[in-house]
This record gives sequence, C-alpha cells and structure tokens, in this order.
Amino acid sequence: MLKIKVNGQYNFEIRSARNQTIVNGSPLSIDMYPINAHSFHILYQNKSFYAELIELNKDERTCIIKVNSTNYSLAITDQFDELLHQLGMDNLNTLKVSDLKAPMPGMVLKILVSEGEEVKKGGNLLVLEAMKMENIIKSPADVVIKSIKVKPSDKVEKNQIMLVFA
Repeated sequence: MLKIKVNGQYNFEIRSARNQTIVNGSPLSIDMYPINAHSFHILYQNKSFYAELIELNKDERTCIIKVNSTNYSLAITDQFDELLHQLGMDNLNTLKVSDLKAPMPGMVLKILVSEGEEVKKGGNLLVLEAMKMENIIKSPADVVIKSIKVKPSDKVEKNQIMLVFA
C-alpha cells in the first residue's frame, strides 16, 4: 500500500491485488510503456500521456514528475511510514541533542571547536584518550557549541558532560 500526496493537496491510496492496481478503492486500467529509464508513454481512457521523472529524493521520499508539460510534486509514504507515524516515531531523523557526554573515562587531549561555532553532523569535536588510544569524538547532529565544559589534559568520567549545545 502506498499513499501519494500530489502537489500537497490531492491524496491517492494505491494497492496492488491479483495483478491489478487499485487506486482509492477502484481498479485502474492503464497501459504504460517505458521509453528510457526516466520516461514513459501512458495510455489512459483512450488518451496519450508522456511522463518523465524530473527529480527523485529517496531520503525524503519525494519526487517531481512531468506529465505532458505540467510538473507534479509527489510525497510518497508506505504502510511502514504510517506505522511509524502512529507510534510517534516518524521524526526521529531530526535528532535534538543538548550536550555531549564522555562515552568512556579518559583524558581530553585536544578540543577542536570553539564556543559559538556551528558543526555539522559527523564533524570533529574533540580528541579523547582512553586506554592508550586517541579517539576523535564526532558530532551526533548539526549543532552550535554553546559552552565547553572541559579543557585539554582534563580527566573525564563516563557520562560527564564535555560540551553543551545551543
């Protein structure tokens, strides 16, 4: 089952049953022939349409298609997206982090950021020595450094707050 929202206002529910496509509860009779990887010729109710995939964003599950000369924006969800939404788990990708805690006991060797600096997810924050190994601690999300609670050569315990994010 797919739910497709076209141009933010038209909703369609698409199911497949016994080699047939069901749209909003009604069977759909359509002939579609691929022209190339991104273009199709469609016959529907004795009318001819040319459809082309203009843009595809797999992460956001959106695409833009052009049918004849009109562009349509599509947002696509499936039954798993619906289940995550019902469970309140649909926005987990927007991680909100307020601080960085030491993942293990160790000693701070270098601080690679300064207060007020913007750091992208995966950006280097500091170097922590633990068990005679240097570990580069990376940002868990896009953050702005509000304050730095440690300095080089400080010993830290596990779960001790090292950085606070705005």
